[in-house]
Amino acid sequence: MDKTLSLTVCMHVLRDVEYDVRAIRAASALIEAGASVSMIDIKSQQGLPAEEIIGGLHVKHLSMPTMFSSERFERHTLVSAVQLFLRSIVLLLRTPADIYHACEVTALPACYIAARLRRKPLIFEAYELPLEDRPVATMGKTRRILHQLLKMLLAHIVPRCAGVISVSPPIVERIKQRYAITNVSLVRNILPYHKIVKSDRLRQHLGLGQNIQIALYQGYLQPDRSLDILVRAGAFLAPNIVIVLMGKGIGTTQDDLQALIANEGIEDKVKILPPVPYAQLLDWTSSADVGLIINAPDYAPNIRMLLPNKLFEYLMAGVPVLTSQLEAIVEIVTTHDVGRVVPSLLPADVGAAINELLANTSDLARLRQNALRAAKEEFYWEKESAELISFYRKILNASGRKRGWPARP
Repeated sequence: MDKTLSLTVCMHVLRDVEYDVRAIRAASALIEAGASVSMIDIKSQQGLPAEEIIGGLHVKHLSMPTMFSSERFERHTLVSAVQLFLRSIVLLLRTPADIYHACEVTALPACYIAARLRRKPLIFEAYELPLEDRPVATMGKTRRILHQLLKMLLAHIVPRCAGVISVSPPIVERIKQRYAITNVSLVRNILPYHKIVKSDRLRQHLGLGQNIQIALYQGYLQPDRSLDILVRAGAFLAPNIVIVLMGKGIGTTQDDLQALIANEGIEDKVKILPPVPYAQLLDWTSSADVGLIINAPDYAPNIRMLLPNKLFEYLMAGVPVLTSQLEAIVEIVTTHDVGRVVPSLLPADVGAAINELLANTSDLARLRQNALRAAKEEFYWEKESAELISFYRKILNASGRKRGWPARP
């Protein structure tokens, strides 16, 4: 990559950046292109240094009370959120930059204020369609009020950003329509390409025989993932098939799923594993026979339009995909012939779809080769990062013209 971005960037993410693979990838690409990048993140651990260097990235930490992450929008937590917001603004203003970059909507308001006060361009990176992650009917009163306030705030802020980045084509188009803007760039959430050797980690860890086939879901165990459908589908699996759910539990979801597994009497058909370190993830992924993305499309617009990193992890590991009717995922699965789409979300239909896909070994082998080819030729971060750098150059040139600077290459 040409090192032509001689500028300073201040990125902000409202979580521990070590767990935000997307932000780390974007920051690393900017650094590789010649930019100096600072990241302001949030840490709940006590006793950490206020600043540190992580892989060439200058990270500044804001400490956060543990209760802020464990209790949502209670009165004292809302006060903590306001305090954190004000501290974020102060630290952003103390971090001079040519461009401010908000990672996710939660970081956008503070970045907007800092960028306006500093008179610098602001980039908003939308990991999903803002404020469309869950039905309003499921929100408490305080959350609904905050949702409406944020909706009005975003209608003011987003059109004033120098540009917006998002992760799937449907979300890009919806952002353009909703905020009446044109400078929205697609940079998908894809990992760097590397060749993965198929392993047997899952079977060895679970003590399963070589004749057992594994249908894997990897990612957060949270309510909007429709994981109860996968659990119930376990009752309809062929004798030699097991579903594995591997990831970090959010809230009570893991306990709820464990209780459901016990109630259904399918402990031998559905297994739950904790997350593994990201550096080891694909080694575990490659030991599965099919990767699952079975979300209910009508849960929320973000679910219907999502294009998650797990899709590209499955492809990189050569694991065919079984998906529900999620438009961006279906487009990739059908265009590149790397999996199948379930006809419905009835547990019996999902179980039958898993059985059918895994029963045809020659078809499964072909889908596996197609997945590996797609990852090598189309879906890899090196290609996406080039789009990110091109987007930055476009922002810089537009900003430079306003200030009378010469155009940058």
